[in-house]
Amino acid sequence: MASRNSAPLASYIDLLLDAVCAVDKQGRFVFISAACEQIFGYTADELIGQRMIDLVHPADQLRTLDAAREIMDGESKLNFENRYMRKDGRVVHLLWSARWSEVDQLRIAVARDITGRKQAESRQAALYAISEAAHAAEDLLALFERIHLIIGEWLPALNFTVALCDEHGSQLHFPYHVDEAGGAPDLPGAVTRCLCTEVIRSGQPMLLTPGHDHAAAGFEALVSSQHSPCWLGVPLSSQNGTIGAVLVKSGPDGQRYTEQDQELLQFVCAQVATAIERKQLHARLHHMARHDALTQLPNRTLLRERLKTSLATAHRDDGRMALLYVDLDRFKEVNDTHGHAVGDMLLQAVANRIKGCVTDSDTVARMGGDEFVVLLHRINAAQDAEQVAAKIRQVLAQPLRLDGHGMTIQTSIGIAHYPEHGTEEAQLLRHADEAMYGAKRRDRRRLDA
Repeated sequence: MASRNSAPLASYIDLLLDAVCAVDKQGRFVFISAACEQIFGYTADELIGQRMIDLVHPADQLRTLDAAREIMDGESKLNFENRYMRKDGRVVHLLWSARWSEVDQLRIAVARDITGRKQAESRQAALYAISEAAHAAEDLLALFERIHLIIGEWLPALNFTVALCDEHGSQLHFPYHVDEAGGAPDLPGAVTRCLCTEVIRSGQPMLLTPGHDHAAAGFEALVSSQHSPCWLGVPLSSQNGTIGAVLVKSGPDGQRYTEQDQELLQFVCAQVATAIERKQLHARLHHMARHDALTQLPNRTLLRERLKTSLATAHRDDGRMALLYVDLDRFKEVNDTHGHAVGDMLLQAVANRIKGCVTDSDTVARMGGDEFVVLLHRINAAQDAEQVAAKIRQVLAQPLRLDGHGMTIQTSIGIAHYPEHGTEEAQLLRHADEAMYGAKRRDRRRLDA
């Protein structure tokens, strides 16, 4: 076969939309058709004599070499897919059919550019995977981990960050951030924060690539070297506006991100934003169903769940636990004298003060009205619960000033111990409640005496 594109046959082959090429035994191009330049971005002079394998995507090189050896052994290859790197750094997907010409000692191949089809398939696959992840993930962290894996299947994304705005849009937090070491979520650096902030502020995607002439103002230094990593940030936008951003960064000398990558990530992030909002709404509803709206403390439902778990643990480990039933004395007088708004403020203050008297592993719940329950999940002796009760009385007795009104709080506290006062939820709650009313009666008799 002629080795120059000026051969008579080449003038006809150049009319084909598919690429035709010939590669010698050493794996170098000796003939390419005009379509090759459209696909690879290189001219004929640049490609002739170049090794074919040098254009293949690094991840596909081994199986491409295996296929080349099989072809040279006489096995024709039909519909072989692999990826190549264009001159401009973009990835192109090709569908090959090739055979070995023993007479010419050449591999003859015809290739079709299927990048558009692969991108459409990627969009569809990502849409399905994200929809599935949104339903299967237990919480937002699990959702972000799954989305990271989904995006990583078609885009180098070892460095992956999700930034979200708070409800008022004034604060930015990072519920998911993984660095190139692939470690657990960590706090992002200043550059990541700045890029995410700019993407959210502008509501526009940002692509930073070495050698690119249109780097965003203020970020040119990030891609000043040809060996700099690429950055790609895309806003998470929904019908309610921009709720956050996704940012990916390639490794040094890694695959360059392209405008096609940006378009695909934008498509994916539109679905991600919807999934995040759905998951956030579900989390809010779940929280509202298990927490008191005024104090944000666990309500009866969540208290019973935790009490059930704590009882099972205490039974298994032969441990001890306690319930404290806390009631505010003369709370009705506060509402009658100062109004319900001040009464609500008082309940919020009491909730915060009680929480400050126990550890994070314990539970403070509001049963309703002016009644609170403290669940001490694990104690060593009965005296531990008595000490917590004394601390609560002391802290709540400190003067309060709410909306210009000064007041002090007196409390009655009843205690139930496991296993002395019961081994079931209802038994312990009933005993603590009765003990609280007993303490209230004793206090009244003392004051009346």
